[in-house]
Amino acid sequence: MDCDSWKAELDTYLDGELPEEAMRAFDAHVRRCPSCSADALTRVQVKRAIQVAGKRFTPSADFRRRIQKSIAPSPQRSFGLRWTLAAATAVVLVVGWLAASYMVSRSGRDQIYSEIADLHVATLASSSPVDVVSTDRHTVKPWFQGRIPFAFNLPELQNTEFSLLGGRMAYLDQTPGAHLIYDVRKHHISVLVFQERSMKLSASWGENVLSPKNSPFNMETWSQSGLRYFVIGDANATDIDNLAKLFKAAS
Repeated sequence: MDCDSWKAELDTYLDGELPEEAMRAFDAHVRRCPSCSADALTRVQVKRAIQVAGKRFTPSADFRRRIQKSIAPSPQRSFGLRWTLAAATAVVLVVGWLAASYMVSRSGRDQIYSEIADLHVATLASSSPVDVVSTDRHTVKPWFQGRIPFAFNLPELQNTEFSLLGGRMAYLDQTPGAHLIYDVRKHHISVLVFQERSMKLSASWGENVLSPKNSPFNMETWSQSGLRYFVIGDANATDIDNLAKLFKAAS
């Protein structure tokens, strides 16, 4: 199959809507084809930009006043009716505020997920995916000293199926962090670490949050010792979870 045939189904692949066997074939092709991996990164970025742009509208104060005026009771209405309408309006406003708060929080999380996926895809598409190339954690960890404003531990991989390929700098929400690349059975997994207090919406994440259902990647994120960890890749969910457990134990 030539690249034109692959690219014809690229959007379906990125939406996670291909059959499982086709998804595995696509994963393998994207990893070894610079053209398709670059096109995948571009489309992921476009999808994220469209998603963010679609959520920018916020009702103005003038719009709120007009709505309140349109439902305000007339003077001849009874006190009981006015009280009922006022109570109903209050309920609507409270429910609306709670829904808006939830949507803002979810929108922020979805945007972070998209940016994490972008960082992972961009790394796969890069001709130089890591700045420090080493399988030795005692070489990779010191490389970040002075480059990021925090320290973190790397797990011991002896007697596991994981291998460390290296690391690079990464930025999320204008926050510098560490981007580590691991390999398990020819699948690349990104582990990104950021200082949580510098990130927006940090309090809304909760613990052990998993990736969205429509994501083409498996992902897990958690907070530990003031740091926010993201583990993402096309490996199966068990591998993602096992690598996350190694990091949790090391920290």
